Amino acid sequence: MLYNSYHAITGEVLFSRKSLTKAEFGLQYQQLTRQQQSFANENVQTRTHYLLALAQRLEQAKAELAYQICIEVGRCLRECEAEISKSIALIRYYAHLAPELLAHKTIATQASLSQVRFEPLGTILAVMPWNYPVWQILRFAIPALCAGNACLVKPAPSVGLISQMLFELVGNDLPLQLAWLDNDDIEYAIAQTQALAFTGSTQTGRYLAALAGRHLRKCVMELGGSNAFIVLNDADVEQAASEACYSRFRDAGQSCNAAKRLIVHTDIAEEFLAALQHYCQKLQMGEPWLPSTTLAPLHRQDLRTAVHAQVQDALAHGAQCLLGGEIPSDMPGWFYPATILDKVNPDCRVYHEEVFGPVAIILHAQDNIHALNLANDNPFGLGASIYTKDVNLAWQFAEQLNVGSVFVNRHTSSDLRLPFGGVKDSGFGRELSEFGIYEFVNVKSYWQK
Repeated sequence: MLYNSYHAITGEVLFSRKSLTKAEFGLQYQQLTRQQQSFANENVQTRTHYLLALAQRLEQAKAELAYQICIEVGRCLRECEAEISKSIALIRYYAHLAPELLAHKTIATQASLSQVRFEPLGTILAVMPWNYPVWQILRFAIPALCAGNACLVKPAPSVGLISQMLFELVGNDLPLQLAWLDNDDIEYAIAQTQALAFTGSTQTGRYLAALAGRHLRKCVMELGGSNAFIVLNDADVEQAASEACYSRFRDAGQSCNAAKRLIVHTDIAEEFLAALQHYCQKLQMGEPWLPSTTLAPLHRQDLRTAVHAQVQDALAHGAQCLLGGEIPSDMPGWFYPATILDKVNPDCRVYHEEVFGPVAIILHAQDNIHALNLANDNPFGLGASIYTKDVNLAWQFAEQLNVGSVFVNRHTSSDLRLPFGGVKDSGFGRELSEFGIYEFVNVKSYWQK
């Protein structure tokens, strides 16, 4: 297996290397295990000191890292800069809270002393995606490292150079290493390590979770999403349309947590669609490092082909294309225009599937209950948004949505202070917040007579 990455516009080869042999990985794992044991014996303040030093190095290299993400993934440069800033904030957030969150908890029982302690599991294997190649690695790794674990990261094959740049900044103090694994050796790696973290597609998540289950390894699965964006008839239509455009088309639509299914009450559908088209028509495709570009290319040719096939299927089954829907013929890079599909119905693949690209799906709700039913009529359960002036109604709706997070009068996003994850085909387990730090620990009870 080769790790090859290419320039998002020119197609120039940026990075290439072969995967490790099974024997090479085994040696790497043994060496990292020894480092983990030493690292776990350090107190949490020492571990977070090393992490804060990493945050400082990331800050110094921010411009270089962001530009590399931009040309290797294809996202707009300002979006890549925001990824690095959020990653730095993540490190500092956990460095501040970890001593408190990981402190021994004394519990009153009939014992003279009884406690709960949070001890590391060992070495965590992570299989990571390409779309946020710094953030998604650190999102899982930083809390795991705080707890004293080691982390081995298999990067996506198409982002090798940015992955290598990130890990050159990690240094030797932290037991955090790249594992250039061959796909055929994933099960072997799962069997050797003590837990698995995965972010990616539902299809791959099912396969990896089955392997983890075969070896009784704890795992956290952050999988796909097809977030409902519900606009009720009393909503601020202008705000909702503006935020729908931003959420659906940022990062070229290649985000699991983006608004994807826009569920609009029929009373305001005409007004909302006019406003949405107004905002979407302002989006400008172009080289992602230019400040004027607001819609970047997709990461790879096969991804654009898949998105266009979903659009064509929807049109063949009765959907109407209000905007976009055609592959540009005169632009280098894998661009796809901002696309709006109206009159989507259950016969269309996009009704059930995640669309990982710049395509907004419009569903019309006859009333509030219909809107709720449409939101839940989907295999995914990552997040949802509700736009309404009736906050009490929004909270009632929120309790009935089968998702991991609900945002009222705001598009879905992740917040360091709140748990992130989903239900149903969006996976299980949580990252971020205090709940994220407890995923990869042995919650161990102590009892003294």
